Amino acid sequence: MSASRILAVARRIAQGFRRDERTLGLVFVVPIVITLLLGWVIRDSEAGDVRIAVVAAEGSPIADALRTAAEDADLAFEVTVDDVADEAEARDRVRDGEAEVAIIVAGLRGGPITVVTEGTDPSGDAARIGALQALMVRAVTTLLPPELGIAVPEFEHETVFLSADADSLDVLAPVFLGYFAYFFVFILTGISFLRERVGGTLERLLATPVTRGEIVLGYGLGFGFFATLQVLVLIGFTLMALEVPAIGPIPAFTIGLGVSSIGSPALLFLLAVLLALGAVNLGIFLSTFARTELQVIQFIPVVIVPQGLLGGIFWPIDRLPDILQPVAQVLPVTYAVDGLREVMLRGADLSSPSVQLDLAVLAGIALFFVALASRTIKREVA
Repeated sequence: MSASRILAVARRIAQGFRRDERTLGLVFVVPIVITLLLGWVIRDSEAGDVRIAVVAAEGSPIADALRTAAEDADLAFEVTVDDVADEAEARDRVRDGEAEVAIIVAGLRGGPITVVTEGTDPSGDAARIGALQALMVRAVTTLLPPELGIAVPEFEHETVFLSADADSLDVLAPVFLGYFAYFFVFILTGISFLRERVGGTLERLLATPVTRGEIVLGYGLGFGFFATLQVLVLIGFTLMALEVPAIGPIPAFTIGLGVSSIGSPALLFLLAVLLALGAVNLGIFLSTFARTELQVIQFIPVVIVPQGLLGGIFWPIDRLPDILQPVAQVLPVTYAVDGLREVMLRGADLSSPSVQLDLAVLAGIALFFVALASRTIKREVA
């Protein structure tokens, strides 16, 4: 074994990196930018207000005491308490997003209190209920006269959409469908289209009467077919739960995640396919600027990762720093995740204005990148 030969190989790799400015940027600049973005979002994201709709029996002192405790408490989020007429109105406010929590106080002297949340954010609901319990302890022990004999009530948690025992997988399932499909379709298309260029197929097509727009649409349909199959597989695996019995030494197991969706699977498919078609056309567009498969991969931390941070996957858009919210509003993943959550978690259909907007934006983004790709492809062998 020769140390000089080993050093010569290492020197060749180092010289290759030194001449590749894009790779140097990926190694030194992009990690800093992504880390800075992540730290910015985590540190400067707003906690968000908690709006409480209270339904209390006439004459009950608990509601007033809770309101006073909320006004005096030093919490990470601002709490506002509004009285509503009846239980139905309180639930409607939670369902329509006009309140995060509804509190239903049935008796004059306490007893169990029903806490109603939307149910699409189990971790957030747990934090809110924990804060409410602390406020209730304060209200009963310090604000109500001891002679009333009111004990700290127990909370009975109910949800509007999902069950109260829904786990994180139920909530994150729309993210799986949206973000993963977008990620893998982008990789498939970008590398496949690059191979078409490197192999000279695109050059030969450009020498024919076929227009650039027809080439992009043709490639988009071809890649889109496999993207559609990928979406079908992903949706099927997410929603189904096929029980396989034990066979000999192999124990019983389940194929699929078995996530329940209260919305239409067909609408889920439409949203995911439109997002995938946008990823197809984005992959075609960006691959025209790459000469190697590594350069296609280098677009991932620049194009895909920021959408995971800003697309409403981990934090609601309205809690991002103000300067980042307009950026999030132009990202396709933002609209896909929003639409998938509306359908899977809230049961929205095509009559929902939010779903209509999500579909229109995703379709518009796909067409936008078709136009861009048509203008960037040119006659040259990469």
